[in-house]
Amino acid sequence: MASRLCQLGVRLIRQPILLSHVRASSAAHRPPVNQHEGKIAVETASMPDGLGHAVGLERQELLMKLSGNEDPFEMKVTKIPTDNKRTNPITVFCMDPSRMVGCVCEEDALYINWMLIHRGEKRRCECGYWFQGVAYDEGGSSHH
Repeated sequence: MASRLCQLGVRLIRQPILLSHVRASSAAHRPPVNQHEGKIAVETASMPDGLGHAVGLERQELLMKLSGNEDPFEMKVTKIPTDNKRTNPITVFCMDPSRMVGCVCEEDALYINWMLIHRGEKRRCECGYWFQGVAYDEGGSSHH
């Protein structure tokens, strides 16, 4: 019985060593790649600036900031109006079907009450403030 356990232990110890040896040696047969092959140096070429290099949401954010919108994704704190009710909720613009919103229920609160708001949905925080999810493009060009 003890010899069987020893044989099993030796097999288990050898197995990872052999696999790592195979993995390490299999990559050594490829020739090195020259990253500069086919590139042509041109005196007039230069690196693009941040806007020329950006793509996707980062590019949209930079373009909106250039057009004068300093808070394109509405990440800054918004003061809650005094007439906040179900009929007059705070508008939350959503690029996706839903958006995570944090409500600081009282000015001296040390925590944030987080909730998920979906497009077209009106939602009430535990403190009584109302929020409504609106599609980002429904805000109109004057807003964004």
